[in-house]
Amino acid sequence: MVSALVVVTLLVASVASLFMAWAIGAGSSGSTPFAPAVGANAISVMRAGFVVGLLGLLGAVLQGANVSEAVGRQLISGVTLTPLAAVVALTLAAVLVAIGVFTGYPIATAFTVTGAVIGVGLALGGAPAWAKYQEIAAVWTLTPFVGGGLAYATARLLRNESVSERVAIPVLGAVVGVVLANVEFALLGPAGESASIASATALELPSFSSSLVVVAVSVLAAVLFALVLARDIARNEVRAQRHFLLVLGGLVAFSAGGSQVGLAVGPLLPLLDDVGVFVPLTVVLLGGGFGLLLGSWTGAPRMIKAIAQDYSSLGPRRSIAALIPSFVIAQVAVFLGVPISFNEIIVSAIIGSGYAAGGAGVSREKMVKTVLAWLASLAGAIGVGYGAYFAVSTALAALVG
Repeated sequence: MVSALVVVTLLVASVASLFMAWAIGAGSSGSTPFAPAVGANAISVMRAGFVVGLLGLLGAVLQGANVSEAVGRQLISGVTLTPLAAVVALTLAAVLVAIGVFTGYPIATAFTVTGAVIGVGLALGGAPAWAKYQEIAAVWTLTPFVGGGLAYATARLLRNESVSERVAIPVLGAVVGVVLANVEFALLGPAGESASIASATALELPSFSSSLVVVAVSVLAAVLFALVLARDIARNEVRAQRHFLLVLGGLVAFSAGGSQVGLAVGPLLPLLDDVGVFVPLTVVLLGGGFGLLLGSWTGAPRMIKAIAQDYSSLGPRRSIAALIPSFVIAQVAVFLGVPISFNEIIVSAIIGSGYAAGGAGVSREKMVKTVLAWLASLAGAIGVGYGAYFAVSTALAALVG
């Protein structure tokens, strides 16, 4: 029988987790994906908020397992987060994010949650998970360069007068098709595993070489995307750009759900294990996705409207150039199970596309301040997490003793 203390622990942790999910949905992951399409007048603000919420929920359920497992079980070695540690980590992260939401301070959610979990884990007596930290550090460090570089190259291609958009956009669509064919989804794999459309097709055709089937499906997806975009752009180039923006916005919103839900529900996983309450991971992800949806529906429209004004000055080409690498990098992070800041992905892509336009809209001072804010969020969360758990556990021990 579940004790009253366990019920209270689960309730506090669940509320903190739901608030985290709401804040994420109302923030960059809920507002950024469709802001370019709104800026290009391809979709209204309210409709964008509605759609991004649904896609974020879908992404959370179909792709949220890897990052959730990483945040909940792979950030610390030697110990498993206790219920108290999970509650402290979630509550601390939620409080820090709330401070950012209500004061306008740029608190980076991924850095904050990662730091909080590491901090309480170290205070619990765990050892640093250096292998995972190296993987995370590599992704965090490479994201600005890879994302910015891909955005720069894409924007240069679209701005190249010798390359017609009737060719450039279908080619970019083909690239997106290849990536999408190899993105893993929970429903396509065996129980407890994920699989991509290409790999799932290979499993259904055992008489053929799996590598050959994967390549064939990838090529088919590329050709289909390219043909659809070529036909659309032949009818109306401006409208085709807007349609492409809508597709990319949807893919980025879906990826954001799969990437960001783990930040909200990851610390819950060891708590559920420890108290002996069996809840399927899909149900946990559904709850986190519901929080993302609420945030997108209640808080994202206002943010979308504000961000869209910035994107409208970028133009459809730069917006396309920013969204394609954002989709790719988010999917890489989901595949590796690495918690990542969606702000970092989007900002680096916008900067890269901005340099392709001669550095328009790129402020070096703002870039430096943003990076410092990210590092401060991580270091501060680790320190406060360690101190908070030590203080709470000491106080409880004194009360019990």
